[in-house]
Amino acid sequence: MWQRYQNLPLHVTPEKFYVEACDDGADDVLVIDRVSTEVTLSVKKDIPPSAVTRPIFGILGTIHLVAGNYLIVITKKTKIGEFFNHVIWKATDFDILSYKKTMLHLTDIQLQDNKTFLAMINHVLNVDGFYFSTTYDLTHTLQRLSNTSPEFQEMSLLERADQRFVWNVITMHSCSINGKYFDWILISRRSCFRAGVRYYVRGIDSEGHAANFVETEQIVHYNGSRASFVQTRGSIPVFWSQRPNLKYKPQPLINKVANHMDGFQRHFDSQVIIYGKQVIINLVNQKGSEKPLEQAFATMVSSLASGMIRYVAFDFHKECKNMRWDRLSILLDQVAEIQDELSYFLVDSAGMVVTSQEGVFRSNCMDCLDRTNVIQSLLARRSLQAQLQRLGVLHVGQKLEEQNEFEKIYKNAWADNANACAKQYAGTGALKTDFTRTGKRTQLGLLMDGWNSMIRYYKNNFSDGFRQDSIDLFLGNYSVDELESHSPLSVPRDLKFLALPIIMVVAFSMCIICLLMAGDTWTETLAYVLFWGVASIGTFFIILYNGKDFVDAPRLVQKEKMD
Repeated sequence: MWQRYQNLPLHVTPEKFYVEACDDGADDVLVIDRVSTEVTLSVKKDIPPSAVTRPIFGILGTIHLVAGNYLIVITKKTKIGEFFNHVIWKATDFDILSYKKTMLHLTDIQLQDNKTFLAMINHVLNVDGFYFSTTYDLTHTLQRLSNTSPEFQEMSLLERADQRFVWNVITMHSCSINGKYFDWILISRRSCFRAGVRYYVRGIDSEGHAANFVETEQIVHYNGSRASFVQTRGSIPVFWSQRPNLKYKPQPLINKVANHMDGFQRHFDSQVIIYGKQVIINLVNQKGSEKPLEQAFATMVSSLASGMIRYVAFDFHKECKNMRWDRLSILLDQVAEIQDELSYFLVDSAGMVVTSQEGVFRSNCMDCLDRTNVIQSLLARRSLQAQLQRLGVLHVGQKLEEQNEFEKIYKNAWADNANACAKQYAGTGALKTDFTRTGKRTQLGLLMDGWNSMIRYYKNNFSDGFRQDSIDLFLGNYSVDELESHSPLSVPRDLKFLALPIIMVVAFSMCIICLLMAGDTWTETLAYVLFWGVASIGTFFIILYNGKDFVDAPRLVQKEKMD
């Protein structure tokens, strides 16, 4: 069995790190040599009395930077809740500890590079998405865990973990309907393969890994019975890119020379093996710049001609224009019979599998965020309706939408889940969450979408290069070589890159100030507004002809990269 250590005091000496297991009866000590980097097991009596002791709650891993190796530890955690009698924690603070006792061996340039790399790691650690349990495997769905061998059950949590997932988002609620209490859990697991930020990571790689791939599982626990419904999302699985160039929506470009079918088939071969049947729900526009991607996706599915894959195209924006979000029922009705065929996973209180989920809905829009979140929440509610009726929580004829208290919990949890996934990929909360929270589109929601869209625009163009580099460094897609003669971070920033966002913000701000603080005459006020308005708009259009030169692009070269 795996070790269930809740407390892990860290003892530090100039030569070694000692990580002690403090649970009852435990005598194990993990020893990390700070010089040779060797990792061994020892016992408590080997800890030197001179060691400096501090509490930690887990080891996230080690990473090699310019100064040498670093140990990343969890220093704070918050209890999220319990399910199946297992405590779930959220890691809320970390520390990055150097193996080296001094930095005197580094040059000034190396010191600066090391500082930048540390900032990148801290950036990743500060983004919400590190939930864990010391006694339960959060990386696998209930159905996958039910289909395991005795040998798998004897493996440690580290050995048996699904290597696809690093980040996760978990929401847990104890709920009541008709006086019957049940636990409702929502887990989203974000893949570490082809991970990155919105405009720098699109499509698939040569191994078939899709950008922004997320597995979302909804779980119900009632009277010992457990039910789950799993969905996935991921970028359109062909080779395409959409690099930022200061335009609000850069033109998507499909690679004209890549072997799309090879990557496409690799992607769906793995998806079918893991999840079974695939029902694709493609929500992109069927006109304009998104149209070629919709056509490419449909063509690839048709060419593959697999009986395990179905394709449903639904132009979300066209169908729901003019705030007609009630028209989403058209899609739900279209796939209702398919959803019933796919079913859900259910195991009774005796541990017997009652039903299995035969496949998943794989939803996507351009970012696999906003439109995708809305559809996934609606499909999940339909599955939950069936599960709660079968478990006897809902009476015959009762609708989940009529349970006001639970509906509020449900909608807010899905909106929070959407925000967490969006912040990891796009840098802001999700759009359209007013519908997810309230069931209708609102004017305030439109204003909030406008605000988030503006923040996304700024981040996508002026800070996403750093964010992409941070993720690549964290995941090991880029390996630091302290002997490298020319550091990728030493490339100086063009002054126009630094000046552009400042000029645009100042000009736009002055335009607003002129409106708020009118001059002596309307003519004077109009002159000020026109001047600063022309300055902001002119600055913007002057650089549009070659906007890519002004964006914050990644500087670290990945081990393997394909658009």
